[in-house]
Amino acid sequence: MPAPTALSDQNPVLPNSERFWPKAPGSLPATGLAEPEVSSLILKYLYNRGGESGARLAAQLGLRFGVVEPILRQLKADNLVIYKGALAGGDYQYELTELGRSRGLGLAEQCTYFGTAPVPLGHYIASVKAQSITAIKPPLSDIQAALSDLKINPELMSNIGQAIHSGRGMFLFGSPGNGKTSIAERVTKSFGDTIWIPRCISAAGEIIRLFDPNRHKPVTVTNGDILENADGRWIHIERPTIVAGGELQMENLEITVIRKTGIGEAPLQLKANCGTLLIDDFGRQKMPVDQLLNRWIIPLEQRHDFLQLESGRSIQVPFDELIIFSTNLEPKDLVDDAFLRRIPYKIEVKDPTASDFKALMLLLAKKLEFQCEPAMVDYLIQAFYETRNRPFRYCHPRDLLRQIENRCSLHNLPKVVTREGLDQAVSNYFSIM
Repeated sequence: MPAPTALSDQNPVLPNSERFWPKAPGSLPATGLAEPEVSSLILKYLYNRGGESGARLAAQLGLRFGVVEPILRQLKADNLVIYKGALAGGDYQYELTELGRSRGLGLAEQCTYFGTAPVPLGHYIASVKAQSITAIKPPLSDIQAALSDLKINPELMSNIGQAIHSGRGMFLFGSPGNGKTSIAERVTKSFGDTIWIPRCISAAGEIIRLFDPNRHKPVTVTNGDILENADGRWIHIERPTIVAGGELQMENLEITVIRKTGIGEAPLQLKANCGTLLIDDFGRQKMPVDQLLNRWIIPLEQRHDFLQLESGRSIQVPFDELIIFSTNLEPKDLVDDAFLRRIPYKIEVKDPTASDFKALMLLLAKKLEFQCEPAMVDYLIQAFYETRNRPFRYCHPRDLLRQIENRCSLHNLPKVVTREGLDQAVSNYFSIM
């Protein structure tokens, strides 16, 4: 297998997204940052934390010591820092002078951030191109593997696969409880396991925090060469699946600047790049549907978005994600034809048939280590669905088995599906449904 190829100034865009990784820059110009951007982080760090070694400062910034050390020498020459003691390897313990403290305070009043050095917007854009979902056409077997824990019929699987290959968007609609959200949450796996993203981005002198520990899942790097030589400003994560439900508001789609800190928080669609953005329960957001759709007309067509910085300046960023609208409502009742044309796939997730329901019930019972005879499922279907004209839902087998599991646990019963257990589970579950 060939060695992974690193992002560098000579090779900013790579054709194979799964082989992308950002190489540690060996000089300040290679970082894409100007010296004042790095020195301001150093001054703010020392202002907040006190003395620190050059090596620890470099690690804090995610840069190599050889990149940071010349900047520290210049800060000393400018009477902003002093040496407080020599350390091994030609390093020193650094502290601020009075002038340095004054400068650090002034910088902190503008923006409190003193974490990992940012990655320039241009480098981030190159990384998105290198890891784009549009370049990935997963085979049907990969899509089936990503959805393997769900019971999906061949027609629905084919429709989902075609939408994934488009790399643009889909509506998933149908009755509640049939797995629309579960499908959407698993789609990302078919694009490949992991990507690299910057912890934060620098755009026109402003810092935008991209990595979100609540939405991005870090993945440990096991390749020794990459581990040793990767740019510390980047983080290795699972391809993101960003979910927004009824709480979605317009401010979630714009850069949000925290006034007390001066730090910008990336909007949801930026955090979802190279992955999936799921708008769950579409049509029930706090913001008007037409306002949400108008916001995304250009991104859906052009594959890029425009964001406004705190300074008022507008920047162009990639919109490289599969966007999924999941709804219990009819799409045509929510949006006009013009917008529907921009979402190429409208896929109905239909109710399971009786045979689908039975197969899923038996499959889940086995996974949950229940003894379940097919006759018990036949009894459930005949007594509580067919005679009552109750529609089947994909969530029902799981939910009913969980009810039976709780009953067995409480009464110290063997894990066997019985008529009595089914009767009680149905009574609890459907009492007001």
